[in-house]
Amino acid sequence: MSTVLVRSRVRRGLHWQGLRAALVRRPEVSAEGLALAASLFFTAACNTSFFRAVAASGVLDEPSGWLTGACLVVLVTALQALLLLVLMTRWTAKPVLTLLLLVTALAVHFMTKYTVFLDADMVGSIVHTDSKESGELISWSILPALLMLGVAPSVVVWRLRIRRRRLVRAFAVRLVWIALTIAVAVAAALASYQSLSSLMRNHREMRHLITPGNYLVALTHVLRRDHAVRNEPRAQIGIGATLAMRPAGAKPRLLVLVVGETVRAQDWGLNGYARQTTPRLSAIDLVNFSDVHSCGTATEVSVPCMFSPLARANYDRDTVKHSESLLHLLDRTGIATVWLDNQTGCKGVCDGLPFESFEHANDPEHCNEEGCLDGVLLSGLAKSIEGHQGDMVVVLHPLGNHGPSYFKRYPERLKVFRPACESSDLGRCSREDIVNAYDNAILATDELLDKVITLLSTQASRDAALIYVSDHGESLGEGGLYLHGVPYAIAPETQTRVPLVMWFSPGMQSARGINHDCMRTLSQRPASHDNLFHSILGLLQVDAPEYVADLDLVGRCAPARTPMY
Repeated sequence: MSTVLVRSRVRRGLHWQGLRAALVRRPEVSAEGLALAASLFFTAACNTSFFRAVAASGVLDEPSGWLTGACLVVLVTALQALLLLVLMTRWTAKPVLTLLLLVTALAVHFMTKYTVFLDADMVGSIVHTDSKESGELISWSILPALLMLGVAPSVVVWRLRIRRRRLVRAFAVRLVWIALTIAVAVAAALASYQSLSSLMRNHREMRHLITPGNYLVALTHVLRRDHAVRNEPRAQIGIGATLAMRPAGAKPRLLVLVVGETVRAQDWGLNGYARQTTPRLSAIDLVNFSDVHSCGTATEVSVPCMFSPLARANYDRDTVKHSESLLHLLDRTGIATVWLDNQTGCKGVCDGLPFESFEHANDPEHCNEEGCLDGVLLSGLAKSIEGHQGDMVVVLHPLGNHGPSYFKRYPERLKVFRPACESSDLGRCSREDIVNAYDNAILATDELLDKVITLLSTQASRDAALIYVSDHGESLGEGGLYLHGVPYAIAPETQTRVPLVMWFSPGMQSARGINHDCMRTLSQRPASHDNLFHSILGLLQVDAPEYVADLDLVGRCAPARTPMY
Protein backbone atom coordinates (compact mmCIF):
# COMPACT_ATOMS: atom_id res chain seq x y z
CA MET A 1 0.00 0.00 0.00
CA SER A 2 1.44 3.34 -1.00
CA THR A 3 2.31 6.05 1.49
CA VAL A 4 -0.14 8.43 -0.22
CA LEU A 5 -3.03 5.99 0.20
CA VAL A 6 -2.22 5.48 3.86
CA ARG A 7 -2.11 9.19 4.47
CA SER A 8 -5.43 9.65 2.66
CA ARG A 9 -7.14 7.05 4.82
CA VAL A 10 -5.68 8.55 7.97
CA ARG A 11 -6.95 11.98 6.97
CA ARG A 12 -10.42 10.56 6.27
CA GLY A 13 -10.41 8.81 9.63
CA LEU A 14 -9.40 11.97 11.44
CA HIS A 15 -12.08 13.88 9.54
CA TRP A 16 -14.85 11.49 10.63
CA GLN A 17 -13.54 11.42 14.18
CA GLY A 18 -13.62 15.22 14.25
CA LEU A 19 -17.12 15.30 12.82
CA ARG A 20 -18.29 12.72 15.38
CA ALA A 21 -16.67 14.70 18.16
CA ALA A 22 -18.36 17.88 16.96
CA LEU A 23 -21.73 16.15 16.97
CA VAL A 24 -21.17 14.69 20.42
CA ARG A 25 -19.67 17.86 21.87
CA ARG A 26 -22.10 19.69 24.14
CA PRO A 27 -22.02 23.47 23.74
CA GLU A 28 -21.21 25.44 26.86
CA VAL A 29 -23.26 28.45 27.96
CA SER A 30 -23.52 30.55 31.10
CA ALA A 31 -26.67 30.39 33.21
CA GLU A 32 -27.20 34.09 32.43
CA GLY A 33 -26.85 33.52 28.70
CA LEU A 34 -29.33 30.67 28.92
CA ALA A 35 -31.79 32.90 30.77
CA LEU A 36 -31.52 35.53 28.05
CA ALA A 37 -31.92 32.95 25.26
CA ALA A 38 -34.96 31.46 27.00
CA SER A 39 -36.57 34.86 27.50
CA LEU A 40 -36.09 35.62 23.79
CA PHE A 41 -37.72 32.27 22.95
CA PHE A 42 -40.67 32.99 25.26
CA THR A 43 -41.15 36.44 23.71
CA ALA A 44 -40.95 35.26 20.12
CA ALA A 45 -42.75 31.90 20.32
CA CYS A 46 -45.03 31.99 23.37
CA ASN A 47 -46.58 35.46 23.42
CA THR A 48 -48.54 35.55 20.19
CA SER A 49 -51.80 36.05 22.10
CA PHE A 50 -50.34 39.08 23.88
CA PHE A 51 -48.93 40.76 20.78
CA ARG A 52 -52.11 40.00 18.84
CA ALA A 53 -54.09 41.78 21.57
CA VAL A 54 -51.65 44.70 21.44
CA ALA A 55 -52.13 44.98 17.68
CA ALA A 56 -55.92 44.82 18.07
CA SER A 57 -55.79 47.75 20.51
CA GLY A 58 -54.64 50.05 17.69
CA VAL A 59 -51.58 51.36 19.53
CA LEU A 60 -49.27 50.08 16.79
CA ASP A 61 -51.18 52.06 14.14
CA GLU A 62 -50.13 55.39 15.65
CA PRO A 63 -47.25 57.37 14.07
CA SER A 64 -44.85 56.10 16.75
CA GLY A 65 -46.32 52.62 16.69
CA TRP A 66 -43.07 51.05 15.49
CA LEU A 67 -41.27 52.49 18.52
CA THR A 68 -43.99 51.30 20.89
CA GLY A 69 -43.83 47.80 19.42
CA ALA A 70 -40.04 47.63 19.62
CA CYS A 71 -39.98 48.93 23.19
CA LEU A 72 -42.68 46.46 24.18
CA VAL A 73 -40.68 43.52 22.76
CA VAL A 74 -37.56 44.67 24.63
CA LEU A 75 -39.51 45.31 27.84
CA VAL A 76 -41.24 41.91 27.83
CA THR A 77 -37.96 40.13 27.07
CA ALA A 78 -36.09 42.01 29.79
CA LEU A 79 -38.75 41.35 32.43
CA GLN A 80 -38.82 37.66 31.58
CA ALA A 81 -35.03 37.52 31.69
CA LEU A 82 -35.12 39.21 35.10
CA LEU A 83 -37.57 36.59 36.33
CA LEU A 84 -35.38 33.76 35.07
CA LEU A 85 -32.24 35.31 36.57
CA VAL A 86 -33.96 35.23 39.94
CA LEU A 87 -35.23 31.65 39.55
CA MET A 88 -32.25 29.97 37.91
CA THR A 89 -28.86 28.95 39.28
CA ARG A 90 -26.23 26.71 37.64
CA TRP A 91 -27.70 23.72 39.47
CA THR A 92 -31.39 24.51 38.99
CA ALA A 93 -31.32 26.06 35.50
CA LYS A 94 -32.17 22.92 33.52
CA PRO A 95 -35.01 21.50 35.68
CA VAL A 96 -36.53 24.95 36.25
CA LEU A 97 -36.40 25.88 32.59
CA THR A 98 -37.75 22.49 31.51
CA LEU A 99 -40.72 22.85 33.85
CA LEU A 100 -41.38 26.39 32.61
CA LEU A 101 -41.16 25.32 28.96
CA LEU A 102 -43.63 22.46 29.40
CA VAL A 103 -46.13 24.47 31.45
CA THR A 104 -45.81 27.44 29.11
CA ALA A 105 -46.51 25.20 26.12
CA LEU A 106 -49.76 24.09 27.78
CA ALA A 107 -50.61 27.70 28.66
CA VAL A 108 -50.04 28.85 25.08
CA HIS A 109 -52.27 26.06 23.77
CA PHE A 110 -55.24 26.98 25.96
CA MET A 111 -54.73 30.73 25.59
CA THR A 112 -54.71 30.40 21.81
CA LYS A 113 -57.48 27.79 21.54
CA TYR A 114 -59.96 29.24 24.05
CA THR A 115 -58.75 32.86 24.51
CA VAL A 116 -57.94 32.21 28.17
CA PHE A 117 -56.56 34.98 30.40
CA LEU A 118 -54.31 33.51 33.09
CA ASP A 119 -55.13 35.81 35.99
CA ALA A 120 -55.34 34.79 39.65
CA ASP A 121 -58.99 33.73 39.33
CA MET A 122 -58.30 31.46 36.36
CA VAL A 123 -55.17 29.96 37.88
CA GLY A 124 -57.07 29.49 41.15
CA SER A 125 -59.73 27.55 39.26
CA ILE A 126 -57.02 25.36 37.73
CA VAL A 127 -55.30 24.74 41.07
CA HIS A 128 -58.55 23.86 42.84
CA THR A 129 -60.01 21.61 40.17
CA ASP A 130 -59.83 17.81 40.22
CA SER A 131 -58.31 15.32 37.79
CA LYS A 132 -61.66 14.47 36.18
CA GLU A 133 -62.47 18.06 35.34
CA SER A 134 -58.98 18.95 34.17
CA GLY A 135 -58.73 15.70 32.20
CA GLU A 136 -61.62 16.80 29.99
CA LEU A 137 -59.45 19.61 28.68
CA ILE A 138 -56.73 17.23 27.50
CA SER A 139 -56.96 16.13 23.87
CA TRP A 140 -54.64 15.18 21.02
CA SER A 141 -54.74 18.77 19.75
CA ILE A 142 -52.43 19.71 22.60
CA LEU A 143 -49.53 17.67 21.19
CA PRO A 144 -48.19 20.11 18.55
CA ALA A 145 -47.78 22.94 21.04
CA LEU A 146 -46.38 20.61 23.70
CA LEU A 147 -43.80 19.12 21.32
CA MET A 148 -42.72 22.33 19.57
CA LEU A 149 -42.81 24.75 22.50
CA GLY A 150 -42.11 22.37 25.38
CA VAL A 151 -40.34 19.13 24.52
CA ALA A 152 -38.07 20.24 21.65
CA PRO A 153 -36.56 23.28 23.43
CA SER A 154 -36.21 21.20 26.61
CA VAL A 155 -34.09 18.68 24.70
CA VAL A 156 -31.87 21.54 23.54
CA VAL A 157 -31.54 22.81 27.10
CA TRP A 158 -30.40 19.42 28.38
CA ARG A 159 -27.79 19.20 25.59
CA LEU A 160 -26.07 22.31 26.91
CA ARG A 161 -23.36 22.48 29.55
CA ILE A 162 -23.74 25.23 32.14
CA ARG A 163 -20.48 27.12 32.63
CA ARG A 164 -18.95 26.75 36.07
CA ARG A 165 -17.84 29.73 38.10
CA ARG A 166 -16.52 30.15 41.59
CA LEU A 167 -19.29 31.12 43.99
CA VAL A 168 -18.15 34.69 44.64
CA ARG A 169 -17.60 35.40 40.95
CA ALA A 170 -20.93 33.75 40.03
CA PHE A 171 -22.73 35.94 42.54
CA ALA A 172 -21.06 39.09 41.24
CA VAL A 173 -21.80 38.21 37.60
CA ARG A 174 -25.43 37.52 38.44
CA LEU A 175 -25.82 40.89 40.17
CA VAL A 176 -24.36 42.65 37.12
CA TRP A 177 -26.77 40.83 34.82
CA ILE A 178 -29.73 41.66 37.01
CA ALA A 179 -28.71 45.33 37.12
CA LEU A 180 -28.28 45.46 33.33
CA THR A 181 -31.63 43.74 32.78
CA ILE A 182 -33.40 46.21 35.04
CA ALA A 183 -31.67 49.09 33.25
CA VAL A 184 -32.77 47.77 29.84
CA ALA A 185 -36.36 47.31 31.05
CA VAL A 186 -36.47 50.84 32.48
CA ALA A 187 -34.95 52.31 29.31
CA ALA A 188 -37.48 50.50 27.11
CA ALA A 189 -40.38 51.66 29.28
CA LEU A 190 -39.18 55.28 29.30
CA ALA A 191 -38.51 55.34 25.54
CA SER A 192 -42.22 54.91 24.85
CA TYR A 193 -43.66 55.70 28.26
CA GLN A 194 -46.76 57.58 27.16
CA SER A 195 -47.96 54.91 24.74
CA LEU A 196 -47.07 51.97 26.98
CA SER A 197 -48.63 53.46 30.11
CA SER A 198 -51.79 54.30 28.19
CA LEU A 199 -51.93 50.76 26.79
CA MET A 200 -51.55 49.11 30.19
CA ARG A 201 -53.95 51.54 31.85
CA ASN A 202 -56.72 51.11 29.28
CA HIS A 203 -56.16 47.39 28.72
CA ARG A 204 -55.07 46.08 32.09
CA GLU A 205 -56.25 42.61 31.21
CA MET A 206 -53.43 42.29 28.64
CA ARG A 207 -50.87 41.65 31.36
CA HIS A 208 -52.57 38.30 31.92
CA LEU A 209 -51.45 37.26 28.42
CA ILE A 210 -47.71 37.71 28.97
CA THR A 211 -46.39 34.17 29.31
CA PRO A 212 -44.86 32.69 31.51
CA GLY A 213 -44.99 35.70 33.83
CA ASN A 214 -48.79 35.67 33.91
CA TYR A 215 -49.27 32.25 35.47
CA LEU A 216 -46.22 32.54 37.75
CA VAL A 217 -47.47 35.80 39.27
CA ALA A 218 -51.03 34.47 39.49
CA LEU A 219 -49.88 31.24 41.12
CA THR A 220 -47.98 33.23 43.74
CA HIS A 221 -51.17 35.15 44.59
CA VAL A 222 -53.23 31.95 44.78
CA LEU A 223 -50.76 30.14 47.05
CA ARG A 224 -50.46 33.16 49.34
CA ARG A 225 -54.24 33.49 49.54
CA ASP A 226 -54.75 29.78 50.22
CA HIS A 227 -52.13 29.86 52.95
CA ALA A 228 -53.84 32.81 54.61
CA VAL A 229 -57.26 31.11 54.45
CA ARG A 230 -55.90 27.95 56.06
CA ASN A 231 -54.08 29.76 58.85
CA GLU A 232 -56.25 32.76 59.68
CA PRO A 233 -59.68 32.54 61.36
CA ARG A 234 -62.65 33.67 59.30
CA ALA A 235 -64.26 36.95 60.22
CA GLN A 236 -67.74 36.36 61.61
CA ILE A 237 -70.73 37.90 59.85
CA GLY A 238 -74.30 38.29 61.05
CA ILE A 239 -73.30 39.03 64.63
CA GLY A 240 -76.50 39.18 66.66
CA ALA A 241 -78.65 37.83 63.81
CA THR A 242 -82.09 36.60 64.89
CA LEU A 243 -85.11 34.81 63.43
CA ALA A 244 -88.46 36.53 63.10
CA MET A 245 -91.22 35.59 65.52
CA ARG A 246 -93.64 33.15 63.88
CA PRO A 247 -97.16 32.06 64.86
CA ALA A 248 -97.54 29.01 67.06
CA GLY A 249 -97.77 25.84 64.99
CA ALA A 250 -96.08 27.41 61.94
CA LYS A 251 -94.53 24.82 59.64
CA PRO A 252 -90.74 24.58 59.40
CA ARG A 253 -89.29 26.11 56.26
CA LEU A 254 -87.28 24.26 53.64
CA LEU A 255 -85.27 26.10 50.97
CA VAL A 256 -83.41 24.25 48.23
CA LEU A 257 -80.85 26.49 46.59
CA VAL A 258 -79.50 25.11 43.31
CA VAL A 259 -76.24 26.78 42.31
CA GLY A 260 -76.12 25.95 38.63
CA GLU A 261 -72.92 25.62 36.65
CA THR A 262 -72.10 27.53 33.47
CA VAL A 263 -75.66 28.09 32.21
CA ARG A 264 -75.99 31.32 30.29
CA ALA A 265 -79.15 33.37 30.08
CA GLN A 266 -79.08 33.57 26.28
CA ASP A 267 -79.87 29.84 25.93
CA TRP A 268 -82.39 29.69 28.78
CA GLY A 269 -85.80 28.77 27.36
CA LEU A 270 -87.75 30.81 29.94
CA ASN A 271 -85.95 33.92 28.71
CA GLY A 272 -87.45 33.65 25.23
CA TYR A 273 -84.66 31.65 23.58
CA ALA A 274 -85.65 30.42 20.11
CA ARG A 275 -85.28 26.84 21.33
CA GLN A 276 -87.33 25.41 24.15
CA THR A 277 -84.55 24.33 26.51
CA THR A 278 -86.77 24.52 29.61
CA PRO A 279 -89.96 22.64 28.62
CA ARG A 280 -90.64 21.25 32.10
CA LEU A 281 -90.13 24.52 33.94
CA SER A 282 -92.33 26.30 31.42
CA ALA A 283 -95.27 24.22 32.66
CA ILE A 284 -94.72 25.22 36.32
CA ASP A 285 -96.02 28.33 38.08
CA LEU A 286 -92.74 30.00 39.03
CA VAL A 287 -90.91 33.32 38.76
CA ASN A 288 -88.17 33.70 36.15
CA PHE A 289 -85.84 36.71 36.33
CA SER A 290 -84.84 37.52 32.78
CA ASP A 291 -82.03 40.08 33.25
CA VAL A 292 -79.56 38.81 35.83
CA HIS A 293 -75.81 39.39 35.95
CA SER A 294 -73.24 37.27 37.74
CA CYS A 295 -70.59 38.42 40.17
CA GLY A 296 -67.78 36.82 38.17
CA THR A 297 -67.01 34.77 35.10
CA ALA A 298 -65.64 31.75 37.00
CA THR A 299 -66.92 29.56 39.83
CA GLU A 300 -63.88 30.48 41.92
CA VAL A 301 -65.21 34.07 42.10
CA SER A 302 -68.97 33.81 41.68
CA VAL A 303 -69.78 31.18 44.31
CA PRO A 304 -67.99 32.90 47.25
CA CYS A 305 -69.33 36.25 46.06
CA MET A 306 -72.99 35.25 45.87
CA PHE A 307 -72.88 33.88 49.43
CA SER A 308 -71.27 37.10 50.69
CA PRO A 309 -72.96 40.35 51.78
CA LEU A 310 -70.49 42.28 49.60
CA ALA A 311 -71.89 43.48 46.30
CA ARG A 312 -69.85 42.91 43.16
CA ALA A 313 -68.80 46.56 43.13
CA ASN A 314 -67.27 46.09 46.58
CA TYR A 315 -66.04 42.56 46.00
CA ASP A 316 -62.60 41.88 47.38
CA ARG A 317 -61.23 38.38 46.95
CA ASP A 318 -59.23 38.35 50.18
CA THR A 319 -62.05 39.83 52.28
CA VAL A 320 -64.53 37.24 51.02
CA LYS A 321 -62.11 34.35 51.48
CA HIS A 322 -61.40 35.41 55.06
CA SER A 323 -65.06 35.86 56.00
CA GLU A 324 -67.90 33.53 56.86
CA SER A 325 -70.62 32.94 54.27
CA LEU A 326 -74.39 33.17 54.32
CA LEU A 327 -74.51 29.47 55.26
CA HIS A 328 -72.50 30.06 58.43
CA LEU A 329 -74.85 32.89 59.37
CA LEU A 330 -77.94 30.72 58.83
CA ASP A 331 -76.46 27.82 60.76
CA ARG A 332 -75.77 30.06 63.73
CA THR A 333 -79.39 31.25 63.82
CA GLY A 334 -80.66 27.66 64.02
CA ILE A 335 -81.36 27.00 60.33
CA ALA A 336 -79.61 23.76 59.41
CA THR A 337 -77.56 23.79 56.21
CA VAL A 338 -76.11 21.03 54.04
CA TRP A 339 -74.16 21.21 50.78
CA LEU A 340 -74.66 18.37 48.27
CA ASP A 341 -72.01 18.46 45.55
CA ASN A 342 -71.50 16.92 42.11
CA GLN A 343 -68.69 19.35 41.40
CA THR A 344 -65.31 20.30 42.82
CA GLY A 345 -66.47 21.58 46.20
CA CYS A 346 -68.07 24.67 47.68
CA LYS A 347 -65.06 27.03 47.27
CA GLY A 348 -64.92 27.64 51.04
CA VAL A 349 -68.58 28.64 51.34
CA CYS A 350 -69.52 25.58 53.41
CA ASP A 351 -66.26 25.00 55.31
CA GLY A 352 -67.03 23.43 58.68
CA LEU A 353 -70.65 22.70 57.74
CA PRO A 354 -72.27 19.44 56.56
CA PHE A 355 -71.01 18.56 53.08
CA GLU A 356 -71.46 15.50 50.90
CA SER A 357 -69.91 14.83 47.50
CA PHE A 358 -71.70 12.71 44.89
CA GLU A 359 -69.07 13.16 42.19
CA HIS A 360 -68.13 9.47 42.36
CA ALA A 361 -71.22 7.99 44.01
CA ASN A 362 -72.13 4.31 43.71
CA ASP A 363 -75.28 4.86 41.67
CA PRO A 364 -75.47 2.76 38.48
CA GLU A 365 -78.47 4.75 37.21
CA HIS A 366 -76.60 8.06 37.13
CA CYS A 367 -72.91 7.21 37.40
CA ASN A 368 -70.15 5.46 35.47
CA GLU A 369 -66.37 5.33 35.75
CA GLU A 370 -66.11 8.91 34.44
CA GLY A 371 -68.45 10.47 37.01
CA CYS A 372 -72.12 11.11 37.69
CA LEU A 373 -74.98 12.92 36.02
CA ASP A 374 -76.69 15.54 38.19
CA GLY A 375 -79.69 13.30 38.82
CA VAL A 376 -77.56 11.61 41.48
CA LEU A 377 -78.20 14.62 43.74
CA LEU A 378 -81.91 13.80 44.07
CA SER A 379 -81.42 10.80 46.36
CA GLY A 380 -79.09 12.86 48.55
CA LEU A 381 -81.67 15.63 48.72
CA ALA A 382 -84.43 13.24 49.77
CA LYS A 383 -82.26 11.74 52.53
CA SER A 384 -81.23 15.17 53.81
CA ILE A 385 -84.85 16.31 54.02
CA GLU A 386 -85.87 13.16 55.87
CA GLY A 387 -83.03 13.53 58.33
CA HIS A 388 -84.06 16.95 59.68
CA GLN A 389 -87.42 18.28 60.81
CA GLY A 390 -86.66 21.95 61.55
CA ASP A 391 -85.85 24.92 59.30
CA MET A 392 -83.36 23.86 56.67
CA VAL A 393 -81.42 25.08 53.63
CA VAL A 394 -80.05 22.48 51.21
CA VAL A 395 -77.61 23.64 48.53
CA LEU A 396 -77.29 21.51 45.39
CA HIS A 397 -74.16 22.11 43.31
CA PRO A 398 -74.66 20.24 40.02
CA LEU A 399 -72.18 19.81 37.20
CA GLY A 400 -74.67 21.51 34.89
CA ASN A 401 -73.13 22.78 31.65
CA HIS A 402 -69.50 22.62 32.67
CA GLY A 403 -67.41 22.48 29.48
CA PRO A 404 -65.91 21.56 27.25
CA SER A 405 -67.50 18.08 27.49
CA TYR A 406 -71.11 19.27 27.30
CA PHE A 407 -72.12 15.93 25.76
CA LYS A 408 -71.30 14.17 29.04
CA ARG A 409 -73.81 16.22 31.05
CA TYR A 410 -77.03 14.59 29.83
CA PRO A 411 -78.40 11.10 29.21
CA GLU A 412 -78.97 9.80 25.69
CA ARG A 413 -82.75 10.35 25.94
CA LEU A 414 -82.15 14.12 26.27
CA LYS A 415 -80.08 14.30 23.11
CA VAL A 416 -82.79 16.38 21.45
CA PHE A 417 -80.73 18.87 19.46
CA ARG A 418 -78.64 17.10 16.83
CA PRO A 419 -75.99 16.63 15.68
CA ALA A 420 -74.27 17.33 18.99
CA CYS A 421 -70.54 17.77 19.48
CA GLU A 422 -69.25 14.66 21.21
CA SER A 423 -65.66 15.68 21.76
CA SER A 424 -63.90 17.62 24.51
CA ASP A 425 -61.79 19.19 21.75
CA LEU A 426 -64.19 21.90 20.62
CA GLY A 427 -61.95 22.69 17.67
CA ARG A 428 -63.07 19.45 16.05
CA CYS A 429 -66.76 20.48 16.08
CA SER A 430 -68.75 23.10 14.25
CA ARG A 431 -70.22 25.91 16.31
CA GLU A 432 -73.73 24.58 15.59
CA ASP A 433 -72.83 21.16 16.99
CA ILE A 434 -71.29 22.75 20.09
CA VAL A 435 -74.47 24.76 20.72
CA ASN A 436 -76.57 21.62 20.24
CA ALA A 437 -74.62 19.76 22.93
CA TYR A 438 -74.74 22.79 25.24
CA ASP A 439 -78.51 23.16 24.86
CA ASN A 440 -79.03 19.45 25.50
CA ALA A 441 -77.19 19.92 28.80
CA ILE A 442 -79.65 22.68 29.73
CA LEU A 443 -82.46 20.17 29.17
CA ALA A 444 -80.84 18.05 31.89
CA THR A 445 -80.86 21.02 34.28
CA ASP A 446 -84.51 21.65 33.40
CA GLU A 447 -85.32 18.04 34.29
CA LEU A 448 -83.34 18.21 37.56
CA LEU A 449 -85.16 21.36 38.70
CA ASP A 450 -88.54 19.89 37.76
CA LYS A 451 -87.84 16.80 39.87
CA VAL A 452 -86.67 18.90 42.81
CA ILE A 453 -89.86 20.96 42.67
CA THR A 454 -91.93 17.76 42.45
CA LEU A 455 -90.19 16.46 45.57
CA LEU A 456 -90.74 19.74 47.42
CA SER A 457 -94.41 19.71 46.44
CA THR A 458 -94.85 16.51 48.44
CA GLN A 459 -93.54 18.08 51.65
CA ALA A 460 -96.94 18.73 53.23
CA SER A 461 -95.41 19.29 56.65
CA ARG A 462 -93.09 22.09 55.43
CA ASP A 463 -93.27 25.46 53.72
CA ALA A 464 -90.92 24.93 50.79
CA ALA A 465 -89.12 27.03 48.18
CA LEU A 466 -86.57 26.60 45.42
CA ILE A 467 -84.11 29.15 44.09
CA TYR A 468 -82.01 28.32 41.05
CA VAL A 469 -79.20 30.57 39.84
CA SER A 470 -76.21 29.90 37.63
CA ASP A 471 -72.73 30.95 38.75
CA HIS A 472 -71.66 32.36 35.37
CA GLY A 473 -72.28 31.96 31.67
CA GLU A 474 -70.29 30.50 28.79
CA SER A 475 -68.90 31.51 25.41
CA LEU A 476 -69.59 29.07 22.59
CA GLY A 477 -67.41 30.53 19.87
CA GLU A 478 -68.80 34.06 19.66
CA GLY A 479 -65.95 36.37 18.72
CA GLY A 480 -63.52 33.46 18.89
CA LEU A 481 -64.16 32.96 22.61
CA TYR A 482 -64.86 29.61 24.25
CA LEU A 483 -65.62 28.49 27.81
CA HIS A 484 -65.46 31.24 30.48
CA GLY A 485 -63.11 33.10 32.81
CA VAL A 486 -62.45 36.25 30.75
CA PRO A 487 -61.72 39.21 33.08
CA TYR A 488 -65.07 40.76 33.99
CA ALA A 489 -64.21 44.20 32.61
CA ILE A 490 -63.99 42.84 29.06
CA ALA A 491 -66.15 39.71 29.39
CA PRO A 492 -69.03 39.36 26.90
CA GLU A 493 -72.58 39.07 28.21
CA THR A 494 -72.59 35.40 27.28
CA GLN A 495 -70.31 34.91 30.30
CA THR A 496 -72.00 37.37 32.69
CA ARG A 497 -75.77 36.98 32.12
CA VAL A 498 -77.29 34.02 33.97
CA PRO A 499 -80.71 32.48 34.73
CA LEU A 500 -82.45 33.03 38.07
CA VAL A 501 -85.66 31.17 38.98
CA MET A 502 -87.75 31.12 42.16
CA TRP A 503 -90.54 28.72 43.10
CA PHE A 504 -92.66 28.86 46.27
CA SER A 505 -95.05 26.24 47.57
CA PRO A 506 -98.60 27.48 48.33
CA GLY A 507 -97.77 27.18 52.03
CA MET A 508 -94.63 29.31 51.67
CA GLN A 509 -96.50 31.95 49.65
CA SER A 510 -99.25 32.13 52.25
CA ALA A 511 -97.01 32.07 55.33
CA ARG A 512 -94.62 34.66 53.94
CA GLY A 513 -97.32 36.74 52.25
CA ILE A 514 -95.61 36.68 48.86
CA ASN A 515 -97.49 38.51 46.11
CA HIS A 516 -96.89 36.50 42.94
CA ASP A 517 -98.02 39.26 40.57
CA CYS A 518 -95.59 41.64 42.23
CA MET A 519 -92.79 39.07 41.86
CA ARG A 520 -93.52 38.64 38.15
CA THR A 521 -93.37 42.40 37.62
CA LEU A 522 -90.13 42.59 39.59
CA SER A 523 -88.66 39.72 37.56
CA GLN A 524 -88.57 41.92 34.46
CA ARG A 525 -86.18 44.38 36.12
CA PRO A 526 -82.40 43.98 36.30
CA ALA A 527 -81.06 41.79 39.11
CA SER A 528 -77.73 40.17 39.97
CA HIS A 529 -75.91 37.86 42.34
CA ASP A 530 -75.88 40.82 44.74
CA ASN A 531 -79.55 40.09 45.49
CA LEU A 532 -79.14 36.47 46.54
CA PHE A 533 -77.74 36.95 50.06
CA HIS A 534 -80.41 39.47 51.05
CA SER A 535 -83.30 37.66 49.32
CA ILE A 536 -82.60 34.45 51.24
CA LEU A 537 -82.44 36.35 54.52
CA GLY A 538 -85.71 38.02 53.61
CA LEU A 539 -87.42 34.79 52.59
CA LEU A 540 -86.39 33.02 55.81
CA GLN A 541 -87.03 36.14 57.90
CA VAL A 542 -83.54 36.42 59.34
CA ASP A 543 -82.59 39.82 60.70
CA ALA A 544 -78.85 40.49 60.39
CA PRO A 545 -76.73 43.67 60.40
CA GLU A 546 -75.69 43.01 56.77
CA TYR A 547 -79.28 42.77 55.48
CA VAL A 548 -80.19 45.41 52.86
CA ALA A 549 -83.92 45.63 52.16
CA ASP A 550 -83.45 47.21 48.73
CA LEU A 551 -81.56 44.11 47.57
CA ASP A 552 -84.20 41.68 48.85
CA LEU A 553 -86.17 40.47 45.82
CA VAL A 554 -88.65 38.55 47.99
CA GLY A 555 -89.08 41.28 50.59
CA ARG A 556 -90.19 43.80 47.99
CA CYS A 557 -93.25 41.66 47.31
CA ALA A 558 -94.03 40.51 50.86
CA PRO A 559 -95.25 42.37 53.94
CA ALA A 560 -92.76 43.83 56.38
CA ARG A 561 -91.20 41.23 58.60
CA THR A 562 -92.63 40.73 62.08
CA PRO A 563 -90.67 41.94 65.13
CA MET A 564 -87.69 39.86 66.21
CA TYR A 565 -87.36 38.00 69.46
